[in-house]
Amino acid sequence: MTRLAILFTLSLVLASPLRAQDDLFDFIPAGGRSIVERLLDRAPALADTLTQPRDAEAWSALLDDPAYGLDDWTRRTAAEYLAYAGAITDPADLPWDGRDMTLARCQSCHIVTVVVTQARTREAWLGTLNKPSHVEVPLSEAERGQLADYLVVNGGLPIDAIPPALRAGGASY
Repeated sequence: MTRLAILFTLSLVLASPLRAQDDLFDFIPAGGRSIVERLLDRAPALADTLTQPRDAEAWSALLDDPAYGLDDWTRRTAAEYLAYAGAITDPADLPWDGRDMTLARCQSCHIVTVVVTQARTREAWLGTLNKPSHVEVPLSEAERGQLADYLVVNGGLPIDAIPPALRAGGASY
């Protein structure tokens, strides 16, 4: 598949809602929003704890309970997300997570592979997000932090985890 064909295919995918992209992008780890939604389905009482803002460390400790059955990366992803989300009074209003932002914002300029295969520090991600080529991406400062936190925990995917059609390409700006 040529680069142009890949970009055309991605543009069609991007025109659809985020949830419709899940099949093509299943290789990208779940974000905090979907992890929290699944947790709330299994443990509805957790909703009461969402009204209390906590930092990521406190959320991580709370979610470390074996009853939740979370592995380390899932717990860390959810904890970073909940710290970003702040007090949540209505679980139906959970904000976007890093995965949502990666799919909606990063792909507007380059193939998602450029983003998810990089293992970087939070400072490195924020450095990129604050470069002139990225400052016009419609993300608030808090969203940029959440995106960086998500990518620190979930980035660095091996290339063989990426569908072959998405392995080629790069920045289009």
